[in-house]
Amino acid sequence: MYNPRKILIIGGNAAGPAAAAKAKRVNPDAEVTLFEGSKYISTGTCEIPYVLSGEIENYNDIIFYDKEKFEAEKGVKVYTNHFVNSINRKEKKIKVRNLISDDEIFYEYDSLILCTGSVPRQIQEIPFSIENVFPLKFVSDLQRLLGFISKNNPKTCLIIGSGYIGLEAASALRKRGLSVKLGEKFSNPFPGSEPEIQEIIKDRLSSLQIEFIPGIESLKYIIKNNKVVQYKHEGRLIEIDLIIVSAGIMPNTVLAQMSKLDLGLHNGIVVNNKLQTSDPNLYAAGDNIIIKNFITSKEDYMPVASIAHSFGHIAGANAAGSSQIYKPVIKNIAVEFLELAYSQAGLTLDEAVNYFPQAVSATALALNKAQVMPNSSKTFGKLIYDKSSGYILGASFIGKNEVTGYADIVSSLIQNRVKAFSLDDLYFNYTPPLSPFVNLLSILGRKIRRNN
Repeated sequence: MYNPRKILIIGGNAAGPAAAAKAKRVNPDAEVTLFEGSKYISTGTCEIPYVLSGEIENYNDIIFYDKEKFEAEKGVKVYTNHFVNSINRKEKKIKVRNLISDDEIFYEYDSLILCTGSVPRQIQEIPFSIENVFPLKFVSDLQRLLGFISKNNPKTCLIIGSGYIGLEAASALRKRGLSVKLGEKFSNPFPGSEPEIQEIIKDRLSSLQIEFIPGIESLKYIIKNNKVVQYKHEGRLIEIDLIIVSAGIMPNTVLAQMSKLDLGLHNGIVVNNKLQTSDPNLYAAGDNIIIKNFITSKEDYMPVASIAHSFGHIAGANAAGSSQIYKPVIKNIAVEFLELAYSQAGLTLDEAVNYFPQAVSATALALNKAQVMPNSSKTFGKLIYDKSSGYILGASFIGKNEVTGYADIVSSLIQNRVKAFSLDDLYFNYTPPLSPFVNLLSILGRKIRRNN
């Protein structure tokens, strides 16, 4: 077995610490070192909106390891506030700048793992350097935003982008008492989700008095003293105190590009099934890589923390001399916003028809528990399947907490290539305060059986 002596990891969020800890477990004699450009490692990104809303009291609660604790427990040397400027693949060295002292140091490696993650997209007219314009991606963004709110007590907020982060931010700031407007370049919120779910979200925004603004790209911004003070919409000037930009993310592959590694979809790093890049001594894991989709067998970009963590383990093991292989992935995500829970497993219908010409769908609306029970409410589900083979291709749900379990069930059925009508054959539990007499998945299975 190959026995690398020096293993370096660049990036300290989800994938990096997982890779570092795994590398040290696989090869205890190796010198494993992790570099992170910011002050923190091992932070919770998905938890940021709940600190903003106050449901999590302190941002320190989502910093799961500091460098001292990680070093003591995992045996990994950690350098925070150290930014990797370049990689010399020929000499197998990296150049690192200490952001505190401004010194530059070279470190040699036998194996190197890129866990550089992703970065938020900026809007050219209102970059993040403007005092009241914020992304919501890193703990440092959260700190800056909380400091601004504490100092300035904003009353109004414009959120640009109505994807996961935009909707979570809208929920959080509404809980803080701000007047929230949610902008999107498309005609409906939550682009990329099923049209029926977009309509449900649109109605919920209206009921919560969150104004939805389509065509956000047409807005004009008035900037004074490095603050956006107004924006122009439909001929009117509207005052604004705070702007959050949630216009999506992109793989952070600057180092990979400089190193001339092979890149693919969205400029993500191309890796093989052992997570090696086009340089066999360099591995990559996390939001910076392109992976294979189980359903389509095509390359895909899935910036999901749980995937990053899992793939970090694989990259760390292999960089340390092991030979683990990753299996193609089924997207399985869940998020809570606007007092609703949303989940999606696999493909949407729009995605499915690109690969499966006979992709069709079935929809249903059902109660999440017995109707006589308090707080019983309706859950919407849409199941996507291939009419020719019968195999499930994906599903989306919106309702309450039960939707996360529905997505997990669907993901498992996709993995095991179960036919869609078989949902009608499953026996689901029933107890009035927790589950319905007829499960939503059973209803979808019956509809599909009748249609085939």
